[in-house]
Amino acid sequence: MSVQSVDRALDVLEALAEHGGAASLSQIAARTGLPYGTIHRLLRALLDRGYVRQESDRRYALGSTLVRLGGAAERLVGTWARPYLEKLVALSGETANLAVMEGNFVVYIAQAASSRRLRMFAEVGRRVLPHSTAVGKVLLAARPDAAEVLARTGLPRRTPHTVVSAPEMLAELDLVRARGYAADLGEEEPGVHCLAVPVRDGDRVVAAMSVSGPAGRIDALDRAELALGMLAVADDFGAEVGPALRPGRPAPVP
Repeated sequence: MSVQSVDRALDVLEALAEHGGAASLSQIAARTGLPYGTIHRLLRALLDRGYVRQESDRRYALGSTLVRLGGAAERLVGTWARPYLEKLVALSGETANLAVMEGNFVVYIAQAASSRRLRMFAEVGRRVLPHSTAVGKVLLAARPDAAEVLARTGLPRRTPHTVVSAPEMLAELDLVRARGYAADLGEEEPGVHCLAVPVRDGDRVVAAMSVSGPAGRIDALDRAELALGMLAVADDFGAEVGPALRPGRPAPVP
């Protein structure tokens, strides 16, 4: 396979990822600009290797081979993220997390725990809906289709503080974009507050970093000052490993 063919195959995989993991032939063509015949040839090769599967509705979806590769990549990203997350722990005194968006869900892929006796844990690999978490709001705020994502997932109530109105959530996402960080004030778990900032690969948000802890301790911090410190750490991390968090892109050498 030529280098051009490899590049085009990656374009197809990225098109599927950007449509939530599954897309029609016409959607792939619109995203990649490739002729239908070329896409068919690429899909046949990807189907044979398990990188793509065909659904009953004839759409194409990301295949099981990517799960194995993705798991290995996430473990490496977690290793690279560790020193940056530890800097967030030092800044805040609280547990720090790294999360990405997969389809309609937020997935936690790395964590550094606070040394305090009472501390928060978000299990690595845990999947949550985006509307009730600070990391989810950061990731949603970066998506032009945020309203469509919310329409698909709904806004189920997790606690008495969860925002369950789509217009109210969209207004909050505007605020996240304006100030550069998001907060979860007991919206996912009672008594737990979180602050999150974006991780960027250039001008593209590829992940979110957060700190989380008991509400009283988080509220005692200067939120704006902490966010500035977190953004500096997130920008350094994004410059190093941002490309590894983009669908279909090679990971950097650690």
